[in-house]
This record gives sequence, C-alpha cells and structure tokens, in this order.
Amino acid sequence: MPSRFKAGFVALLFEARTVLSVTLAAPTVNLDAGTFTGTAGSNTQSFLGIPFSQPPVRDLRFRLPVAVSPYTRTHRATAVGPGCSQQEIKLPILTGLPQEVIDDVVNSISESISPASEDCLTINVIKPSTASATSKLPVVAWIFGGGFEVGSTQGYNGTTIVQRSIALGEPVIYVSMNYRVSAFGFLASKEVRAAGVENLGLQDQRQAFRWIQKYITAFGGDPTKVTIWGESSGAISVSLQMLANGGNTEGLFRAGFMQSGSPIPVGPVISTDYDQIVAQTGCSSASDTLECLRTVPFATLKAAQDDTPFIFDYQSLVLAWLPRTDGTFLSDNPQRFVQQGKVAKIPFVTGDCEDEGTLFSLSTLNMTTDSQFIEYIKEFWVPQGTTAQRVTLNTLYPSDQTDGSPFNTGLLNAVTPQFKRIAAFQGDAVFQAPRRFFQQSLSGKQNQWAFLSKREKAVPLLGSFHGTDIQNVYSDGELTDYLINFATNLDPNGKTVPNWPAYTTANPNLLTFLDGQFPTTITQDTYRAASMQFLMNLMLEFPV
Repeated sequence: MPSRFKAGFVALLFEARTVLSVTLAAPTVNLDAGTFTGTAGSNTQSFLGIPFSQPPVRDLRFRLPVAVSPYTRTHRATAVGPGCSQQEIKLPILTGLPQEVIDDVVNSISESISPASEDCLTINVIKPSTASATSKLPVVAWIFGGGFEVGSTQGYNGTTIVQRSIALGEPVIYVSMNYRVSAFGFLASKEVRAAGVENLGLQDQRQAFRWIQKYITAFGGDPTKVTIWGESSGAISVSLQMLANGGNTEGLFRAGFMQSGSPIPVGPVISTDYDQIVAQTGCSSASDTLECLRTVPFATLKAAQDDTPFIFDYQSLVLAWLPRTDGTFLSDNPQRFVQQGKVAKIPFVTGDCEDEGTLFSLSTLNMTTDSQFIEYIKEFWVPQGTTAQRVTLNTLYPSDQTDGSPFNTGLLNAVTPQFKRIAAFQGDAVFQAPRRFFQQSLSGKQNQWAFLSKREKAVPLLGSFHGTDIQNVYSDGELTDYLINFATNLDPNGKTVPNWPAYTTANPNLLTFLDGQFPTTITQDTYRAASMQFLMNLMLEFPV
C-alpha cells in the first residue's frame, strides 16, 4: 500500500477526532433551560455528544426514536458520544498482497467505531467562533457510512470544513449524528412491519434533522438552509430521505450531497435473518417475538446479530441489514419512486469512485470460473431471474481482465480470474448504475451535478476504490470548497475551484478527479451504457 495513501486517506478516515488544545474560555450554548459547555479551537467551537433522542434501550429498543425532553441543568459537550452498537467485523482470510490490503484498509475500520453502546443517539455541532444566534449560517449535516452495519461519527472531524468555510468567506455550521445500524437499526420481518418500526436508522436520522430545526439557531445556523450530506450508506440515506414520505422533506432540508450512494433497488421485508436472531436469543416460543427481543440482554442480542452475514462475507453487498420498503416511510422500491418522480424537488450533487466494487470483492477470491460467477449471481443477486438474463449478464460483464475493475489497468490487479469481473459487476450494480438511473430520471426536473473520482488509481488491487473520495472533502480538497459553495448558494461553483457544469441527459457532465498534474477534467457519463441499462432493468424486476 503506498505510504502516501496510508498517511493520508486511512489516517484521515479512521483517526479519532481531535479538538485543538487552545487556552481559551470554554464556550457555552443555552438549549431550553439547559446549558452546554463545549470546547474552543483557534476560530471554531465544538459542542459534542449532545443527546437528540431518548436512549433506545429497554422498552424503547426497536421503537421509533423519541424526542428528548426539554433540556435542563448544565452539561459537558466536550467529547463525541459512543457509536451505536456495531456488527462484529469479520474479514476474509487471505494471503499475500490481498491480506496486506485488508490489513491496511479494512482493519482500520474497527478503530473508528469503538467504543459503542446501545445508548448512542447523540449529535455534534461545530461552528465558527463568531457565529451567534442571529448569524443564520448554512448547515451541512453529515451522515456517516458503513454499509448500514458499522460506523459512527467518531472518525470524522468537521473542524477542517468549518475552518475552510471561514477562509472562503462562506462560513457554515457542521453537524453530524449517530444512528442505529445493523439489526438494531434495520431489523426487518412481518412482525416488525406490523409494529411499524422498520428502518429505524433512517428514522433516527430524521429525528436528528428535527433536532436541527429546533436548536440550530442557538449555534448560529439557519434551519431553512440545511444540506444533508453523506458517503456510502450515508449517501444512500440522503437519497432515501429525499424519497421518504413520497418526497416530502417536511421542511427539514433544502439540498442533498451524496458521495458513493444513490437510491438502491430494495424490496419488502425478508424474515430469514430475523428468524435466526429470534431463535438464537430464545424468543422463538414467545407469543410476541419482537417484544421478547426488547427484553433480551444486550450481549445476547448483539451476539445473535453478529452471527448474521457481514458486508465482507461471501454475499458481500447483498446485505443482511439495510433499508427496506415498509409501507409507510419508504412505501415502495426506491427506484420505483424515482421512476414516478416521487422525489424531493431539491438540488443535489452525487458521484462515485471509479472502482466502487473492488473492496467488496476481496471476499470472493475463491470464485475462479465462469460457472461460479453465474452461480454467484443466481444465488445472491437474482435467484428468480431467467437463464437468458444470467447469460446476458455473463456477456455484459465478461471475464476478460482488461474489461474489469480496477478499470483501465489492463492485466494488472487480476488476483484471480474472476476478481476484476465481480468487482466491475458489484460496483455497477450498487453504485454506478443506480446513480446514473437517478440522475437521468430527474434530468430537467431539478438542478443536479455529478462527479467521478479516479484518484488513488495506483492502490494495488483496489484502484480508485470505495471511500477514496472522503479525503477530498475532509482534507481540504476540491470537494470541500464545492460542498461549502453548494450549502451556501445551492450551486457548487465558486472562485477557488474549476467550473463544474450541471448534469442533464443531453449533457451528462461528470466532474472527474484525477491523479497527476491535471487534477480535474470534464468527462461524459456514457461508459458501459448497455451493461448498466441492463442491470437497472434487472434490479427493477428483482430488487434485493
């Protein structure tokens, strides 16, 4: 792994947050009848770990978030709260270079999500020191990623973004929130649906947005100027918040910014993993299995959750725990909503890394033949698909190494005969094709911009892999300025960055980030057109 990559991206993503130690008076903010004491930096103030919902424990476990009671007393808001209960990280057992890649990248994830607790619904606010209750500054609300199975706010320090906004003369408020993940946040079954408590992680995010509306003015923010922003499952969350309630934002946000995530093709509840957890926790004989799960000791419930498939298991991106249609908040396959135009009419930015699928294909290195590839697609992706559809897919995503991902690397990175092929398929199925479908469906209906990141192409096996664009926004890259401009003016363009033309079907412009002497260019969103069109039609017919 190149040392510049390890020192930059991995350290940035997963290093615990820090606040500049400056001998300044501790700042305070009054919320209701409560006083919160934060920490002061050189030109910012941070208020961390503020509860925005009642703890989802005991009887509130597996229930919709409940707003906190009005604040009273004094509180220290000087440290980020624990992350929500995480799924145990299970990594494929590899050898040689693939194992080095796993060690350098994936193992670092575990360092960013500890400690964790079931009592975890807290929010963080970082503001310019000069912001007051009358400042009315734009707000960027960050939703972390992690495959809906892991992740927290602990690994992301928004201080650099606020400082950059100050330097640009466009100061913003940075907010980040925890939300329930894995089984605690995305439990799904007919029992869960009947109780109306599906998609709790998304509901937690929504509750955090309501908190912003109520309290952000006290920090200097403008509740009418909120941009929701995320990466990976956080970006998927942004897109689903745009679709929730038939596209009704409830006035909670005015724009969306998505990095590696768009509306995904998900269907109704699947009870298999729920039934496994019920059985393992001893709740099978209960008359109300969901109520029984609320009484199970935390350690027992978490152990049962950890025995379900993880994102780096063989089935990979066919996740055990993810948002599903629930009949109310997310009442249909998100991509059907996109087709029907049931999307919040707000401006948005969205984009992907070029090699989105490589990281998630390291768990399939025992797949070495064409027949195994076809069987994998049949077993996990489209079990109800026809033989003809699988044959077409086999043709559109061939085993020719020069066609696979990392793209445009020839015969390099072919750790197995099928690795680059499955990486190309998974990257397109979950990231690239849904993004293109989302943008083309909304062309001419609302302002939108698109990007493609081809940076870090030299990373062995992975290329420009999933997550490599985070350093571009959390480390004073071009995306930092684009984000600030967008949150301020609803247009990413500004004086300090190259021109970013809007995206339409007629002109599908992609702001493309490159390594080397010329860091950006404009390309067209026309690559792998037949492959992605077929994929989208397939996923519309057979959502995961």
